[in-house]
Amino acid sequence: MRLEDKTVVITGAASGIGRSTAERCAEEGARVIVTDVDTEGGRAVAETIEDGGGDAEFHELDVTDSDQFHAVVDAVAADDGLDVMVNNAGTGHPAGSLENLEDDIRDFVIDINVKGVWNGCHAALPHLKEQGHGAIVNVGSLASILGLPKQSAYSMSKGAVLNMTRAVASEAGPYGVRANTVCPGFTETSLLDQYLEDQEDPEKARERMIQQYPLKRLAEPEEIADAILFLASEESSFVNGHGLVVDGGFSA
Repeated sequence: MRLEDKTVVITGAASGIGRSTAERCAEEGARVIVTDVDTEGGRAVAETIEDGGGDAEFHELDVTDSDQFHAVVDAVAADDGLDVMVNNAGTGHPAGSLENLEDDIRDFVIDINVKGVWNGCHAALPHLKEQGHGAIVNVGSLASILGLPKQSAYSMSKGAVLNMTRAVASEAGPYGVRANTVCPGFTETSLLDQYLEDQEDPEKARERMIQQYPLKRLAEPEEIADAILFLASEESSFVNGHGLVVDGGFSA
């Protein structure tokens, strides 16, 4: 098992990519700490893992709350140790030109997508550096490397995640700690559904989107979870500061 006896903290794990990542890590032997603001969904994920013979527990966590983030990570590290921090929690915003995007929407996106990842790194790094090993996996986006039209705040936030990860990798590498980013293309999650709902014709918008991918389909959450698992495990032991694009060839 690739994560046997490892403790993995995952944010935004109540659904989508986070849930699939929690389930994959548990299958690979990890003790999984499921965190989310969605307490009902988060507990359900932890219970599903436990019912399947895995090891999981749930902690309510608002990633924009630095004090709460530190409290959760410190408690987990004290009780179970900490080996992997997966900063997955994220949000999008309705499509709109930059000049028409309201400040509160921009700030909401930055608070979750950028400050939330910052808070996760800030809370985890002292423990990982002190023990001399560990991995941080941040979830970026295709928008980390491409500027998506009418998604200026989202693109800005995900670009920041990738470059912040590079900075963390440079700083923490000498302590034996790796940091990488997974950059998914459009994935079949509730975030995608919200994006499509904002389009004039959601079905036509979905079909246009699919046609832009050489594989002629969108990603499944499990496929992104497999990429996260790779970066969390020792199979990627010499991968550091990297943005792993998982987009079905879109950016090609």
